[in-house]
Amino acid sequence: MNPKPGRLKVGVIGPGKVGVILALALRNVQHEVIGVTASTRVENQDRIEALLPGVPVLEAPELCAQADLVLVTVPDDEIRPVVAGLAKLNAWRPGQIVVHCSGAHGLAVLVDAAACGALTLALHPAMTFTGYSLDLQRLENCPAAVTANAIAQPIGQALLIEIGCQPQIVADENRKLYHAALAHGANHLNTLVAQSLELLREAGVADPALYLRPLLEAALDRALSEGINGLTGPVVRADTGTLTAHLEVLGTPSGEKIKTTYQELARATAELAHDHGRLTDTQYRAVHTALGAESL
Repeated sequence: MNPKPGRLKVGVIGPGKVGVILALALRNVQHEVIGVTASTRVENQDRIEALLPGVPVLEAPELCAQADLVLVTVPDDEIRPVVAGLAKLNAWRPGQIVVHCSGAHGLAVLVDAAACGALTLALHPAMTFTGYSLDLQRLENCPAAVTANAIAQPIGQALLIEIGCQPQIVADENRKLYHAALAHGANHLNTLVAQSLELLREAGVADPALYLRPLLEAALDRALSEGINGLTGPVVRADTGTLTAHLEVLGTPSGEKIKTTYQELARATAELAHDHGRLTDTQYRAVHTALGAESL
């Protein structure tokens, strides 16, 4: 098979779950993976051997000298020091493409590569990576943020489209807000579910996850499709008696931490419902009082 035009030589600095999977995805569309840096973690070494067989392990400066596209997929806090260190070694060159995949960072962590003339990109598929080939299927139609200047932006979009993602432009100044939104939704959802499972176990439900799954899946689907209009439950019904009963039963020493979470989320829910016309002023004040807050 003849290679497609415009194929790039790809190198990976930090060959963990993200770096290896993205390198594999790029190789599957005929880019050439020319090397990865060494890893001391056995699972990373095994992953490289399984998914990128035959790809040599290179020192970072040598890798940069050969690669047209460098994926810097080290942990978030190491991106800036790694890029700066390689800049001091004159490893970056004009026209080279340097990419990181941290959701939390924009272009600032790549500034030393940009100062050497490299084209810098912050690309972030909005998914968790397992490090297994199944991730390739999950990249299909996965939304992915592109943060870059006007010259590099089309390159980032093209790379993401090639591996099946749906690119979304996120301005550099909005990158932290973007990541906060993802973390708030995904990570805190996990916390909320864990607390609900704990309460169901205390209530004697034999398989809390099985019991909770259909309710949560329906609630998530409605929240994503209808927003606050899909909300049901005691807050939006202004059922103050039920809210008071919930707080009473959560008032035990074992439930006190969950009670705090419940109160804060219920207050936030009430405020949203009120702002969107789901609660009248009178209902909002009654709910606020039932949740143990001072009068509005």
